[in-house]
Parts: sequence; structure tokens; C-alpha cells
Amino acid sequence: MGFRFQKRIRIFRGLTLNLSKSGTSWTVGGPGASVNLRGKKVTGTVGVPGTGVSYRQDLTSAGAQPAPADDRPRSGGGRWLFWIVVVVVVAYVFGR
Repeated sequence: MGFRFQKRIRIFRGLTLNLSKSGTSWTVGGPGASVNLRGKKVTGTVGVPGTGVSYRQDLTSAGAQPAPADDRPRSGGGRWLFWIVVVVVVAYVFGR
């Protein structure tokens, strides 16, 4: 077993600074949806609070991927759902 270190510092509601042995990152959002920024990597998470069920996706190169030449275009429906949830959660957090 290896040594682990993790500390979360809540700057204000909806913004958290994450410290760990491997570095730092920022999390924007709350229990329903969040975006994590670590260097040049961006990760989005959407979940059902209190259940342990969530979906995580790397958003770093989401818009930079070329469409496959012989396949039909991808719908991107999961991405739209993710961003809708992020906007709703951020509006709720900052609207209070």
C-alpha cells in the first residue's frame, strides 16, 4: 500500500481547491455536476447525489476530435446533457 494525501479546501460555494500528493486542481460545481481543472486536463462529472452513481468524461479534447471518415457523425447527446446539468447546478448554486 502506498501513502496517499488528499485535502479539499472550499473557497466558496461551488469552488473547491483540491490538494494531493501529485498536485493541485480546481473543482467548479456541486453535488449534481462538476468540472475539474488540473493543468491542461478538464474532466466533467454528472451524478445522482447520495447514490454513488455518476458519469465522468474527459473534456480536454472534446471539441478537437475529427469525425471518422467512414462512420456516421456522433450525436454528442451525452455531452449536451452534461452541459445542461452543469448550467442548472451553477445557476442554482450562484442564484441563492
